[in-house]
Amino acid sequence: MKPLVVFGIMLIAIGIAGLVIDNITFTEKKVVIDAGPFKVTADQQRVIPIPSIAGVIAIAVGAGMIFFGRQARS
Repeated sequence: MKPLVVFGIMLIAIGIAGLVIDNITFTEKKVVIDAGPFKVTADQQRVIPIPSIAGVIAIAVGAGMIFFGRQARS
């Protein structure tokens, strides 16, 4: 397969995953107080929203890459 088709398939897969997953959540440890031998840490939960338009654009661009990648082969 041509690299353009492979990247197109990858973009479509990423776009579908972006539509299925609303946001990415992760926990970050943050040092609140650092006084000599004493350290106080706090866990802070972060959320990164994934806009659905990004998934739609990734799918559209991936489909275009597959279309033009297969046309170039013929």
